[in-house]
Amino acid sequence: MAPQFQIPKVQKAAIVETTDAPLKVVDNHPVKQPEELAPGECLVQLDCSGVCHTDLHARQGDWPLQAKLPLIGGHEGVGRIVAIGAHTQNSPVQVGDRVGIKWLAYSCLDCEPCRKGLEQSCLKGKYSGFTVDGTFSQYVVSWVTHVTPIPDGIESAEAASILCARMGHRVSPSTVPSSTRGRTIGDWIVLPGAGGGLGHLAVQYAVAMGLRVVAVDTGAEKKELCMKLGAEKWVDFKETKDLVKDIVEATDGLGAHAAVVTAATGAAYAQAIDYLRMGGTLMVVGLPARASLSADIFFTVTKSITIVGSYVGNRQDAREALDIAARGKVKCYYQLKPLSALAETYEGLAEGKVVGRVVLNMKE
Repeated sequence: MAPQFQIPKVQKAAIVETTDAPLKVVDNHPVKQPEELAPGECLVQLDCSGVCHTDLHARQGDWPLQAKLPLIGGHEGVGRIVAIGAHTQNSPVQVGDRVGIKWLAYSCLDCEPCRKGLEQSCLKGKYSGFTVDGTFSQYVVSWVTHVTPIPDGIESAEAASILCARMGHRVSPSTVPSSTRGRTIGDWIVLPGAGGGLGHLAVQYAVAMGLRVVAVDTGAEKKELCMKLGAEKWVDFKETKDLVKDIVEATDGLGAHAAVVTAATGAAYAQAIDYLRMGGTLMVVGLPARASLSADIFFTVTKSITIVGSYVGNRQDAREALDIAARGKVKCYYQLKPLSALAETYEGLAEGKVVGRVVLNMKE
């Protein structure tokens, strides 16, 4: 018999009313009731939610695509299913299951991108904390076919960040693993933004796959974290006099085999072609507000460089990333804070001062 849950009428939530208005945390936001759920929908009571740079862009409205307003942001939530819409057929999850809410909230599974395994680029896709309300609330509505089951052996707060660290959005919970595939054991990989929420996970996934990591970021605290996680080389982009020269020298004098740029700044992409070796790959993951990818055409051609955009992982990528973490191969370093700390967390992200990840406790 499925467990029974008492579902309140209202909840605590952080709401962006307009991009120029202060973030508002309220305790009287309506909770969608079980009888209001459509077939295929589920209601999840959240334990926690990670905070991603994408949430900052949604809050500021500085991407070429605009988020819906008003908006409850967030796309790294973990909690329990407390209700499933009536007449839902063949649900892969049940009431009481611990599940994750990720960036891709819904895909149709039938358009051309979906049929070809690119459901993250679904023509009818819905995105948590952007086109639909996300996880900066105590309850969230999602879809039974797209919530991600959380395996045993991993804490909810840690799983939350793996969901996004999407090794693909940057190195997402499926982002990173998908960005590091296709490389050979022993290859050098450069990770600009290595000390951040996505980057520090990318370091670990890369090391777990046998790659040799050059971490690029700034600050003693981020350096300590990256080296502890297995990076072999460190380059501080604020202290170096010649970034390209330092990276090439660190990678046997030939340059890196690949670069996965997780930093959300245009500058992080500027010199990547120059420090990649012949046949190298540039993985475009971090999403600056407004920036163009500038690459020297002559050297891109003569060095046989491959440039690949990596968005977020699909449903299978998310499960694989969580499985690796649950087996202790990857660990998310995070600070647990209350929902009321979201505004200051945004400030820290904007200033590049957040080391690892910030996770919000939705139970407080």
